[in-house]
Amino acid sequence: MTQTDTLPILTPPSAEPRLFTDPAAAVAQLKALYADATGFLVERFNAVVAGEVPRERFRAFYPEIRITTTRFDAADSRLAFGHVAQPGTYATTVTRPDLFRHYLEQQIGLLMKNHSVPVTVGLSTTPIPLHFAMSGRGDVALPQNGEMTLSLRDIFDVPDLATTNDDIVNGEGVLNPDSSVPLAAFTAQRVDYSLARLAHYTATTPEHFQNHILFTNYQFYVDEFEAFARKALADPESGYTAFVGPGDHVITDAQAEMPTLPRLPQMPTYHLKRDRSAGITLVNIGVGPSNAKTATDHIAVLRPHAWLMVGHCAGLRNSQSLGDFVLAHAYLREDNVLDADLPVWVPIPALAEIQIALQDAVAEVTQLDGYELKKIMRTGTVATIDNRNWELRDQSGPVQRLSQSRAIALDMESATIAANGFRFRVPYGTLLCVSDKPLHGELKLPGMASAFYRTQVARHLQIGIRAMERLRDMPLERIHSRKLRSFDETAFL
Repeated sequence: MTQTDTLPILTPPSAEPRLFTDPAAAVAQLKALYADATGFLVERFNAVVAGEVPRERFRAFYPEIRITTTRFDAADSRLAFGHVAQPGTYATTVTRPDLFRHYLEQQIGLLMKNHSVPVTVGLSTTPIPLHFAMSGRGDVALPQNGEMTLSLRDIFDVPDLATTNDDIVNGEGVLNPDSSVPLAAFTAQRVDYSLARLAHYTATTPEHFQNHILFTNYQFYVDEFEAFARKALADPESGYTAFVGPGDHVITDAQAEMPTLPRLPQMPTYHLKRDRSAGITLVNIGVGPSNAKTATDHIAVLRPHAWLMVGHCAGLRNSQSLGDFVLAHAYLREDNVLDADLPVWVPIPALAEIQIALQDAVAEVTQLDGYELKKIMRTGTVATIDNRNWELRDQSGPVQRLSQSRAIALDMESATIAANGFRFRVPYGTLLCVSDKPLHGELKLPGMASAFYRTQVARHLQIGIRAMERLRDMPLERIHSRKLRSFDETAFL
C-alpha cells in the first residue's frame, strides 16, 4: 500500500438526486452538477500547481440520468428510440451537458412522453478524470511529465479503460455497476475520450461539429467546400451562419481571410455552421481504413444525423468512364480494421432514405434523368481494402473476389465508414467518383488526374451537400430508422 492509498478523499458537497418532469429543467440540473464537479477539480489542481501540499485525494463525480418504469408501455411506434423495451431501472452518466443540451432535452422529453414517468438527475459513482475535467479549458493546462514533484494520478483520478470502451454499442449486454441498464450508447468517460481525440485529430473543438458529416479522401474537396461556404455566407437566404477551419478559425464574412495553421492536423476538418448544428462538416480523412475508423469512432459520440463518404475510387467495369459516379448499395469488407468489433458476416444494408437523397441530388446537380442519369451513375457493390497497391500482387486472388462479389468500384474507406455507421447507429451512405480503372489500363497518372480533378470535384461535392440538405429536411424518425437498431437497444438515440 502506498502513502497516497491512505489519504482521505475530498469531494465537493454532495447533491441529493432530484426528480424532473421538465426536460429543460433536468438538463439545467445536469449542467449545474457538472460545473460544480469540474470546477472543484480545477480549483484543487490550481492549488496543487501553486505549491499547496495535498493532504487528500480529490475526487468529483459525473452527473447521471436515471429512469425507472414498472410497466410495459406502448411506445410511439413511429420512433426506433426514445423508449425502453421493458420495466426496469435505466441510467447513464453524462458529460458536457452544455454541448449536448439540445440532444439531452430531446431524448429526456421522449422518455417522459413515452413512459409518463419523471427522470432522476443526481451524481453517479463514476469519477471524472482530471484530464477530462480540464479538456477544452483555455485557462488551465496539464503539466508535462517531470514538471511536477508529485504524480497527478496519486491525488486525482485518471481515465479508466473499464468505462472507456464500446461494449454497449457492440451489443455485449453489459449492465451498469449497480445493475441498472445502460440508457445511452456511450458512457461519459467514453464520450470525453472521443471529444479530446476529436480536438487532437481535427484541430477544431467539438462545439463546431454539425449534424451532417461529409468524409473525403482528397484536399481538392476541401478547396471546393471553402468556395461553397463563402458563396453561402454571401447569401443571406442560405441559412448558413459561419465557416470554421482548423485552429477554430471562424469567419462570418464571405470575403474574410481564413488563416492557415503552420502544420495541419492529421484530419483537417471544416464546418459550415447553421443554427442548432444543422449545417455540414467536412472531414478530410486522407487515405486508408485506419483513418476512416479513427474519425468515425470519435465523431459517433456527437450523435450526428448522417455521414456520407464522397471520395474517389477505382472503377472496375470497362463500361465506366472517368468521372462517373458510384452509389454503393452493398460493401465488400476487406479493410480488416473492424473485424473484432463487427464481424464480416454482419450485413451492412443500404439505407433507402440515404440512397434516395443521393440519387435525387445527382439528378438535380447534373440535370439528368432516366437513361442519361444511369449512364453516369452506377449502383452496386463497393469493395474496400487495406492495401493501396493491391494491383501489384498476384491478381488471381483479389480479382476473383471482386468478380464474385459483383463489385463495381474499389476504395480504402467507404466500407469502414458504412460499417461504423451501422455499428454506432449513425445513418450512412457512399457516393464515389471514378478516378481510375486499373484493371483496364487507365491508371491514375499526374496529367489525367489534374484534368479529372478540375472538372469533377466541384460537381461531386455539390451533390454531397445537396444530399445532406435533403436529409436535413427529413423528420427525425425517418432518417433514424429501425434498420440501424436491434431488438435490445438503448433508449437514447
